[in-house]
Amino acid sequence: MAMIEHPTLDMERQLAAQGCDVVIGCDEVGRGALAGPVMVGAAAMWSRDLAAAQVPAGVADSKLLTEHRREGIVDELRSWCAAYAVGQASNAEIDEWGISHALGIAALRALNDVERQLGMDGPAGSGRRVDVILDGPNDYITKTMNTFDAPALPIPVQVSCKVKGDRHCATVSCAAVIAKVTRDHLMVDIAQGNPRYAPYGCSPRRHRPSGSHAAASGHVASDLIAALRLIPGLRRAARHGAA
Repeated sequence: MAMIEHPTLDMERQLAAQGCDVVIGCDEVGRGALAGPVMVGAAAMWSRDLAAAQVPAGVADSKLLTEHRREGIVDELRSWCAAYAVGQASNAEIDEWGISHALGIAALRALNDVERQLGMDGPAGSGRRVDVILDGPNDYITKTMNTFDAPALPIPVQVSCKVKGDRHCATVSCAAVIAKVTRDHLMVDIAQGNPRYAPYGCSPRRHRPSGSHAAASGHVASDLIAALRLIPGLRRAARHGAA
């Protein structure tokens, strides 16, 4: 059994000490999925609140938490944040743009929502600095900003990447759980609402490659295949029966 690490607010407080006014943790879900959108969660804290803030009990990397545990803490995490949002990019957008750009767009959609919740699009945003802690080694947010499809943020963000940020940074962990629960609910709704998805076993596993996914990918109707989002490489593996 994997040991669950407990995230802290250490990195968030370091950024606050460097002069940022808002710290936003971001994490993605759905990159390795066969179907549905990718989503990026964003969870914000005001720097002024970080000194006294306590990390909610039980928060951890969403992949190390059971579904029952994620569902049990998600409302508390939503209340703990100063603001939160989940942005998404559809399967059609992933096919058109590629996974990296689609993740950047999803992240910017979430960040745009969070900044507006915090009033950054009005006088309260004047002169503010917003920093983002992004899970992983690759900054797909900065390279997507100011592209044709990207929403314009009220305040451009400064991004710091953190490998295993969802295990170490509380805002990132919070964003990951919120995004994971949001996407799981969407995929269950899709599976229950359209019997054509039954061969793909979207529930309870929802989106990860499985034996039923692989078997179905080779022989279902072409319109269903078109409805699925299969990232490069994974498409070939799924059609050859690899999990």
